[in-house]
Amino acid sequence: MTEWFQGTLGYGFGWFVATLILILMIALPLMLAVAMIIYADRKIWAAMALRRGPNVVGPFGLLQSFADGLKVFLKETIIPSGANRGLFIIAPIITFTVALIAWAVIPFGPDMVLSDINVGLLFLLAASSLGVYGVIIAGWASNSKYPFFSALRAAAQMVSYEVSIGFVLIPVILWAGTFNLGGIIAAQESHVFFLNGFGFNPLLFPMAVIFLISSMAETARAPFDLTEAESELVAGYQTEYSSMSFALFWLGEYGNVLLMCALNATLFWGGWLPPIDWEPLYAIPGIFWLFLKIFLFFFIFSWVKATVPRFRYDQLMRLGWKIFLPISLLWVGIVSGYLMIDRYGALS
Repeated sequence: MTEWFQGTLGYGFGWFVATLILILMIALPLMLAVAMIIYADRKIWAAMALRRGPNVVGPFGLLQSFADGLKVFLKETIIPSGANRGLFIIAPIITFTVALIAWAVIPFGPDMVLSDINVGLLFLLAASSLGVYGVIIAGWASNSKYPFFSALRAAAQMVSYEVSIGFVLIPVILWAGTFNLGGIIAAQESHVFFLNGFGFNPLLFPMAVIFLISSMAETARAPFDLTEAESELVAGYQTEYSSMSFALFWLGEYGNVLLMCALNATLFWGGWLPPIDWEPLYAIPGIFWLFLKIFLFFFIFSWVKATVPRFRYDQLMRLGWKIFLPISLLWVGIVSGYLMIDRYGALS
């Protein structure tokens, strides 16, 4: 498509138009998906609490998220008199934007990726770690006690679990031999007998579990939602926000949740590959398998939020620094040692 636009509109402008169209082809469905998973989230919580959940607006309540979006859009944006006005406004924009840019390197199928860069995994780590800046700026710019405490918690929580995630990903990179996400998915084909996915490997399965739990902490989902602990901090960094600025935080949060679900599927469970290396399954488009896995992980996120009580803050930090970090660091040595023995004859 890019070549056609470049031939029609000129090299520079054609590239710009083609790239803009590709960005919209990802961003617009993602916004629709966020609206739908908010609805799914509420339905799953309701089912686990033996309630109905949204069931009034539209058939089966499907339009509830859009009604909520219209409601916040029509409300007044209130900025506290003591707040730093510029930073207060820009904070939710940062959170929302960072949640979108990370999708640029997520492969939806063979050759179905906006930016197929060789360091895609490094780009994802960099982009996902930027999301905390929106929270920190929001907490500081609000000039309020509880949002500021929330910002401090968010910074500590991000650092704690970003370190573990980095070590968790090293065995995946070593096994696949590339930072390119498409290459990582390709390396998972028939990885264990006829199963597609690093998660089926006994050596990498513990890393898949740690990554799943760390991704919940990274996105501040329950039981790690200490940044928004309503019993302690009212609504955390969102306390002073209203109208569309509040909605942008929600969109950014759920966009990050979807991103982490996609990363779990991509790095450990075969991405667009079918779970079993059986020829008839490849007739189904790879994007279907990826979306199915994303929804499965999102169900796990919702399940945990509906059933697991919130950690205390000291428990949150202990899990990250005293359990996940030593285990992931140890596992880097185990996996690298195994690969040295298996591929290079170890000490020969």
